[in-house]
Amino acid sequence: MYASITETELKGTPVLAVTTKDGAQATISLLGGQVLHWKPAGGRPWLYLSDNAVLDGSVSIRGGIPVCFPQFANQGSLPKHGLVRTRMWTFIEQRDDKDHVMLTFGIANNPETEALWPHSFDLELTISVGGSRLDVELAITNNGYSSFAFTTALHTYLHVDEVELARLEGLKGKKYKDKLDGDAIKTEAHEALVVEDAVDRIYADATKPLRLIDGDRSLQIVHEQFPDVVVWNPWEEATKALADMPDRDFRRMLCVEAAVASQRIELEAENTWWGRQSLIDE
Repeated sequence: MYASITETELKGTPVLAVTTKDGAQATISLLGGQVLHWKPAGGRPWLYLSDNAVLDGSVSIRGGIPVCFPQFANQGSLPKHGLVRTRMWTFIEQRDDKDHVMLTFGIANNPETEALWPHSFDLELTISVGGSRLDVELAITNNGYSSFAFTTALHTYLHVDEVELARLEGLKGKKYKDKLDGDAIKTEAHEALVVEDAVDRIYADATKPLRLIDGDRSLQIVHEQFPDVVVWNPWEEATKALADMPDRDFRRMLCVEAAVASQRIELEAENTWWGRQSLIDE
């Protein structure tokens, strides 16, 4: 064994706490199949988790990396962000070597999901922890007899020391839908996005690596198969309406999400789609 994996609880919810041989850490909740904490070896934690997060399944967990499926946000008739964020996932397997540990979790359709969305699916989330990297890969399999369409996202909450001083590079020239301006289509004009007010944007065809600069550290963000990037911060007034987030915490977080949000993916029967997000501490 090259990693320590402990089954424990957080606010009464089962989680797996991982520490690799080189000192990297991660915590994954079975509720939502959600990474809640990640600290690269020798570094500081990069994921935001609200101190007021609710972990009883009544709402999704505010922070970490929620999995949105089969609907992103309110882009359809299903509950916001879909059907799997407030349900229990199953721990499938562990694989490790001297460099990293990989944990795989799964969830499938059941009578509750079928009542809302009548399709047969199987999701696997594989999380790789080690060194300076966190890799999260989502695989979606259509187990039914006909195709279905979906949107999805890894709704990543990143921790920053002060959001107004953070800089997100790599989006210049990309078109985005501004959700706070009537879905107006705009073009990113800046070399680095600096958040100084509420932001809720879907950047289409944003497939190149991004870099988040947070004071004296930086994070490379790489997406594979996810064509879009969502950037979100609720800012002051909207945060006050969130019971599970302290009023001032909008300053400590920035969501940079790997997403399929601009256009739905049509997945044929017995086929699998996958997408991966890699966070690399620099």
